[in-house]
Amino acid sequence: MSFSIGIVGLPNVGKSTLFKALTKKQVDIANYPFCTIAPNVGVVTVPDERLDQLSKLSNSAKTVYTTVEFVDIAGLVKDAHKGQGLGNQFLAHIREVDAIAQVLREFSDHNVIHVDGKVDPESDKETINLELIFADLQTVDKRISKNHKDLRANLKEAKELQSVLAKLKTGLEAGHLANEIITEEKEKLMARELNLLTMKPMLYVLNVDEDKVVDDSDYITTSAKIEAELSELSPEEAAEYLKELKLNSSGLDRLIKKSYETLDLITFLTTGPTESRAWTIKKGTKAPQAAGVIHTDFESHFIRAEIINWQDLLKAGSEAKAKELGLVRIEGKDYVMQDGDTVYFRTDV
Repeated sequence: MSFSIGIVGLPNVGKSTLFKALTKKQVDIANYPFCTIAPNVGVVTVPDERLDQLSKLSNSAKTVYTTVEFVDIAGLVKDAHKGQGLGNQFLAHIREVDAIAQVLREFSDHNVIHVDGKVDPESDKETINLELIFADLQTVDKRISKNHKDLRANLKEAKELQSVLAKLKTGLEAGHLANEIITEEKEKLMARELNLLTMKPMLYVLNVDEDKVVDDSDYITTSAKIEAELSELSPEEAAEYLKELKLNSSGLDRLIKKSYETLDLITFLTTGPTESRAWTIKKGTKAPQAAGVIHTDFESHFIRAEIINWQDLLKAGSEAKAKELGLVRIEGKDYVMQDGDTVYFRTDV
């Protein structure tokens, strides 16, 4: 399972520069609005030190990381929902992603003109959110019109949906995001068919000057310039450079970590001589469903899972030693997978 993050922002906030650095993918970058027209897509492997160590322990022939897909979507402008700029073209692209990362500008550069003439990240955030809200209002209004026909036909589902639609319309008109308005699970299920933009999880990336990057912040702070430099270095050189900057991790690592938290994702691991691999699942996934991620037949043919925490396996030094020490647990169909579980699934396939 991989997931996708749409990178959005106003023109000239460093969005495409950041995308290029994150994905090491060459894209068109220029100091003018709408340079990015078609969405650029880059697939990035998720760095995982646990997997690296397990692969070394098992002397694996192959190491397979989980991935995240970044979609660089053209710069939004005020009134995009009315067709301003490139309008609904890129609003449509946003509908396809799992989460939205808003890039907000805080860096100072007199050579790069801000579309609103001033650097104000909170104002950028408000403009983007309003455009997404207006787009969602259009979706809700259309669905209300359709639902009126279903109400006249006395459909039970229409009555239930009407209250959700009315709640959404009121909240959106008040400037709230759909994910703030709809919080109950039953209502979320009913709202899912609308595929609302502001129902998606939101991440906020603050593009700052090089000396303003911090590891801990409500926002994910990063410098597109630093990320661009890191992308040209070897892993060893990049680690040394981060050390010099007194940073524990790159902007990419922080964005991926925050994405996992926001999307409620965890990773389990498999390891052996053939390959060591990371697998991404939703938090709360049970063992049979996790087995089904590896192969669809494994879920229905699940017998049991042999599980050991990755650190315990490393300390033991081998699977045989781990079993000897009683560190390998046998878990059944009701076991809820944990982040960092190293697992071997027994099936009758």
